Amino acid sequence: MRNALLAAAALVTLPVVANAQSMFQSGPSNPGFYVGAQGGLNWLLNNGGNTYNTGFAVGGVVGYDFVGPRLELEGTYRNNQGSGVVPFGPGAAFTNGQINQVSVMANLLYDFMPGATITPYVGAGAGIAFVDPSLAGGCTMCNTEFAYQGIIGVGYNVTQSLRINLDGRYYGTTNPGTYQNQNIGVMLGVTYKFGQPEAAVAPPPAPAAPVAPSYMVFFDWDRSDLSAQALQTIHQVSSAYKQKGSARVTATGHTDRSGPDDYNMALSLRRANAVKNALVRDGVPASAIAVVGRGETQPLVPTADGVREPQNRRVEIVMQ
Repeated sequence: MRNALLAAAALVTLPVVANAQSMFQSGPSNPGFYVGAQGGLNWLLNNGGNTYNTGFAVGGVVGYDFVGPRLELEGTYRNNQGSGVVPFGPGAAFTNGQINQVSVMANLLYDFMPGATITPYVGAGAGIAFVDPSLAGGCTMCNTEFAYQGIIGVGYNVTQSLRINLDGRYYGTTNPGTYQNQNIGVMLGVTYKFGQPEAAVAPPPAPAAPVAPSYMVFFDWDRSDLSAQALQTIHQVSSAYKQKGSARVTATGHTDRSGPDDYNMALSLRRANAVKNALVRDGVPASAIAVVGRGETQPLVPTADGVREPQNRRVEIVMQ
């Protein structure tokens, strides 16, 4: 029972593992410019006695993918509502307010498996930010600060052009005023890469080569004269020839394995010539007919030597 359970578990696990391997398997990818949009949640860390609610972040990127390394320019707006104590005259006051900030960053990122369906990546960025100096307001995003960030995420390549990214990032600036500007964010984004090759379209299947019409007549043992049924088949061949207008007809004679090889070779030729003569009488030019003898070398039904097999006593007629 234990072995059966282990075998069943293996059968269930193997397709999952195979699917995971295919998701992380690298495929073809091309460099190119891309654009994208992103948005998510932003947490401005509590500091200086102030408390900040979960905020949001939205922005866009334009970049170039070198297939592995990526270089991009990012613009992002962040907003967090909060409350706390701020300087007021000679003392302090409790207030509710918000922190607004806009950053313009140059990011350098690296995809670990470019071209794979699932692509982990890391990155870092630096730039400038325009930030509110405090919760109290007074001016909006009037402080210009140095900004920096670290990024770790994973991308899902829907196609060679379309990609979805999910990442976490630490973002901060130099001190804008009454608080330390340290942020943790989660961003969901989508990018579109230009100039990617279109999926190759499979060429239409080549037309099947025309099959040459073929006919078959059979003979009694050790005989080369034509039966009524054989003559009817030969008439069908001649009618097809006349309808086609011009063709090449090949009559190939065969025997069973009941006689000597040299006798059977001669007998197969007599049978093929009997068919040719009948075709000529029925209006097919002799110059259009080729005669071949195979003896007992190509039986339709394999038998032991000496066996009288009716299916092997035949002439095959092919018209091309």
